[in-house]
Parts: sequence; C-alpha cells; structure tokens
Amino acid sequence: MFGLAGLLLTLSSSHAHDFWIDPSEYRPHPGQTVNIFLRVGQNLSGDSVPYIPNWFSDYRIVGPKGAKPVEAEIGDDPAGWFAPATDGLYLIGHRTERSFVKIEPAKFKQYLEMEGLYQAMKLRKQRGETDKPAGELYSRCAKSLVSVGSGNPDAVFNKVLGYTLELIPLKNPYKLAANDKLPVRLLYESRPIANVTVIAFNSAAPGDAQRISTDANGRADIAINKPGIWLIKAVHIIEIADSERAQWESFWASLTFRR
Repeated sequence: MFGLAGLLLTLSSSHAHDFWIDPSEYRPHPGQTVNIFLRVGQNLSGDSVPYIPNWFSDYRIVGPKGAKPVEAEIGDDPAGWFAPATDGLYLIGHRTERSFVKIEPAKFKQYLEMEGLYQAMKLRKQRGETDKPAGELYSRCAKSLVSVGSGNPDAVFNKVLGYTLELIPLKNPYKLAANDKLPVRLLYESRPIANVTVIAFNSAAPGDAQRISTDANGRADIAINKPGIWLIKAVHIIEIADSERAQWESFWASLTFRR
C-alpha cells in the first residue's frame, strides 16, 4: 500500500500537475453509489488522494435538495461517496488548504510555460531571477458535475461555491448539442478575471488541448467536440511577500464532466 509519507512526497513533487475530481460514475441512476476519487497527475491519469480532513477547507456536494459535506473516514480512498436519491445535477466541490513548495529554476520555468503564466515569466526574466529557485504557496479548487437520471432539475451547474479561483459553466454541459461550445467564466476572489489561460482537453485525446485566454468578462468558450471525460482548468499566480519562504502564490481551478 502507498504510505502516507510517500503520498505527501508525491503531492509536493507534483505540485505543477493537475488536481481534479473523478467520480466513478458521471451519469448514474438514482440510488446508485458514486465513489469520489480525488486525483493528482496529468492528462486525466494520476494517483488518487485519500480523505484527510486537514488537507482541505471545503468538500461538499450540492444537489437538487441543497448542499451537504462529503462524509468519509480518515484515510479512505476513494475519498468519499454518495448515493443520489433523485434525478438532477449534482456538483461536487473541493478546496485544498494552502501548501508550500520550493521549485528548481528549470522546473519552475517549465511549469509557468505549461500553464500559460507568461507575466510571471516576464517578471522573473526582468529581475534576473530565471536561474533562481522559486518559493510558492498554492491551493486547489476542484469541481465536478454528475448528471443523475434525466439530469432535471439542473439548477446547480452554475452554482458559485466561493472558491478563490473558480470555473463557472454558463451552460449545462450535459445538455449541449453536438459540437456546441461551452462558455465558462473564471472568477478570482468572486470577480471575473481577464487574460488567464483556460486549458481544456478530453480523456480520449489529451494532446489536443484547447488554450483560450479569458476576455474582459472572464469568459472562455470551449469546443466540446468529443465524447468522454472533459477537464477544464486554469491557474492564476500572484506575487507575495511571505517573509523568508514564498515569492509567489498560485491558485488552481478545475472542472470535470462527461460528454
């Protein structure tokens, strides 16, 4: 079994990897048990993260009849489950606590390029810091939509959970017509944020990722052009003065659903 110490090492070393919610069923029928996997990795493939309450500040399910915390025992993997009683859309949300990582120069540059964080790259270059390691605080805000039965009522698809960085679909992704685009809005501290790279890809073709910069209203339109599981993600990074440790803080948002 993968021990806790090994998992902590993996989470720290893979900070620049994605974090997402991976339900065992995206289209269950009422009463069916849905296991909730929390995953860290790339291209929708990665290690699962157990249920450790100290690692998150929010973990809930919002359904047709309201919201409730995800319940599990410490160390459970999958990190929770639910059995939806009625048709409708269910939104799973998870926000991690802040973590710290020190990143070597080459890896930090690669991560900034991968996530489209070009302003941070420019500042590092202007200050002659390209060859210096970077201290960073980071936290993750992950969401997933599950459609049960008919999927009606569907009022929760655009529910705002109040996360620091949050992706809000402006249409129900389960009701898109073939080749429709899914408009999403990116919120930072509850306000739309412009000029942040939103990346979206499908489990069947992760190499065909779409990269769209948010407009003045925080909006990006994603072409949902393949069946399968979709991951939409964004990262926002800011400069901070955290005494002796961190020069940067990043916020990660993700959204999953099945076409």
